[in-house]
Amino acid sequence: MTPKRLAGWADLPFFSDDWPALAARIDSDPREVLPPASQRFAALEHTPPEATRVVILGQDPYPTPGHAHGFAFSVTPDTPLPKSLRNIFRELEDDIGATPATGDLTHWADQGVLLLNTALTVPSGDAGGHVALGWQRLTEQVLARLSDRPRAFLLWGKHAQSMRQHVTGADHLFIETAHPSPLSAYRGFFGSRPFSRVNAWLEAQGDAGIRWA
Repeated sequence: MTPKRLAGWADLPFFSDDWPALAARIDSDPREVLPPASQRFAALEHTPPEATRVVILGQDPYPTPGHAHGFAFSVTPDTPLPKSLRNIFRELEDDIGATPATGDLTHWADQGVLLLNTALTVPSGDAGGHVALGWQRLTEQVLARLSDRPRAFLLWGKHAQSMRQHVTGADHLFIETAHPSPLSAYRGFFGSRPFSRVNAWLEAQGDAGIRWA
C-alpha cells in the first residue's frame, strides 16, 4: 500500500512496483528498524515535487535510536550533532555566519529543500544495513521527476554524485564536493560555500534564498 500524505510523489512507479516487496522485507527484519515507520517518508511528505527547489542527498538514516527522523543529515531537536552534521554547521558558520539552533533541519524541508537519503531505513546499530535492500529505485525516480525544471543539487561525496546521472534537463545547479564526514570534509567540503552559492543561484532565477539558519 502506498504510504499516505505523499501527494505529488504517490504516482511514482516505485510505490506500485517495488514498495510492497520492500515493505515485506523490512517487516521481516527481526532488528529494530529506524526511523519509526511513521517517519520513513517524512522528506517526501514535507517537500512535494512542485515545492522542491534544492536537493541534498544523504546515504541512509543514523543507526542510533532516537536520532533519525526521516530527513537526510537531520536529527531530532534534543540530539547532539553527529560528526557530519557538526561539519555542515561549521561550513554554514564560515559561509553565512550563522547556524540553526539545533540539528533539526525540518525548517529547510519546509522551504523546499528535499533532504533525501538514498535508503530510507537502517537496522539499529548497522549503518548501511539496508542500502542494498531496493530503495535506490525510489531515489532514481525522484530525481527523474525533479528533472522537469532547473533545481539546485548538493551532491556531497561519491555516493551522492553517482546519482547525478538520473537528473536530466538543462540549467540545473550542481555543487559536487567531498562528503562532510570527518574522513573527507578537509578534501573539498570545507570552503565550498554551498549555502551562499545556492542562494545566489536561486536569487538569479528570481526566487527567494533559503533561510539556512
